[in-house]
Amino acid sequence: MEITNVTEYQPIAKQKLPKMVYDYYASGAEDEWTLKENREAFSRILFRPRILIDVSRIDMTTTVLGFKISMPIMIAPTAMQKMAHPEGEYATARAASAAGTIMTLSSWATSSVEEVASTGPGIRFFQLYVYKDRNVVAQLVRRAERAGFKAIALTVDTPRLGRREADIKNRFTLPPFLTLKNFEGLDLGKMDKTSDSGLASYVAGQIDRSLSWKDVKWLQTITTMPILVKGVLTAEDTRLAIQNGAAGIIVSNHGARQLDYVPATITALEEVVKAAQGRIPVFLDGGVRRGTDVFKALALGASGVFIGRPVVFSLAAEGEAGVRKVLQMLRDEFELTMALSGCTSLKEITRSHIVTDADRHRPVSRL
Repeated sequence: MEITNVTEYQPIAKQKLPKMVYDYYASGAEDEWTLKENREAFSRILFRPRILIDVSRIDMTTTVLGFKISMPIMIAPTAMQKMAHPEGEYATARAASAAGTIMTLSSWATSSVEEVASTGPGIRFFQLYVYKDRNVVAQLVRRAERAGFKAIALTVDTPRLGRREADIKNRFTLPPFLTLKNFEGLDLGKMDKTSDSGLASYVAGQIDRSLSWKDVKWLQTITTMPILVKGVLTAEDTRLAIQNGAAGIIVSNHGARQLDYVPATITALEEVVKAAQGRIPVFLDGGVRRGTDVFKALALGASGVFIGRPVVFSLAAEGEAGVRKVLQMLRDEFELTMALSGCTSLKEITRSHIVTDADRHRPVSRL
C-alpha cells in the first residue's frame, strides 16, 4: 500500500507493535475526550483563501530562537522510541537533520543526549522533567548543553502522571532490554513492573511535585540555554511564563495524556498568543496530522508546530525512512495549503485566512 498521508502509518504501527507498546503511544487519559478533540477541533476551522496571487515561489523557512529551519514543523519529544524501532531516537535525529528541522529529545529517551549528538549535525532541543534530586537535573542539563543541544523544553504539566487506563490494564513497563539512557549511570534508568502502570509508579517516585515558577528561575541559573515552557493552556500562565524569563511557550496538553477535558491545543492557542503580545514566540503541539493543520496554527499566531505520534508510528512502520516521509508529506501539504490560500511566505499567513467557531458566533466586520 502506498502511504499518501501521515495518518496511514498508525494502523501499520498497530499491526507491528506489541499491544503494550502501541497502547502506550496511542492512548490518552481517562475518557480520551481531549485525545479526540485535539484532532476534531482542527476540523472546525475553515479557510478564507485569497486568489489571483502569484504563488510560483513559496518560502517556508523560519527561525526558532535564532536558529534557521526549513519549515515551521518540528519534532516533539516522545519517550522510549526504541520500543518502536531498534534505531529509535537515532533514526528520528537523522530524519530531522535531513529535513532541516528541529528534533526535541525526551528526558525519557532510550538513547542518551551524547548518543543522539553522535548521529551528526542538527538543531536539537532537550525536553526536561524535573526530578526530586536537583543534582540529577543539573547534571542532565549540563550534559545536554555539552552535547550541543540548543534549548530546554521544560514540561510543566506532569507533577503526577495522568490516568492512562490502557497502561494500567497492560501493566506498562519499559521492556527489559531497554533503559532510560539519560539516567543509566544514576541508577534511575530502569522501571519496575508494578500492579498498575510502571511509568506512573516511576513518576510518583522520581518527579518533583513541588515544581513551581521559582524552578524556572533556578534553571536559568544553571544553563545558558533558552527555556521553553511546555504545557501552557491559559493567558494567566502565559503572563507568568514571561515574567519568569521563559524564552518561549509550547501550548500543549501532553498529547491529551494528562488532564482529560482540557481544550484541544488549537482551541487554547489564540488565548495564549493574545496574552504573549508578541513578547515571546508561541508554539503548538497536539493533533497536527495535516499541512492544513500547520497553516491553521500559524494563522492563529503560532510560530511553529511540533509533531509527536506521527513520528513514533512512522518509525515503527518504516524506521528512519518513515520519519523522513512524514516530515516530507507534512511539508508538501503545508506548501500546497499556502499556495491555495494565496500566501508566499509565513508572514503572509494571517488571522483573516481562517474562520473559527468563535467567529461564526459573532458577526465580524472584515472590511
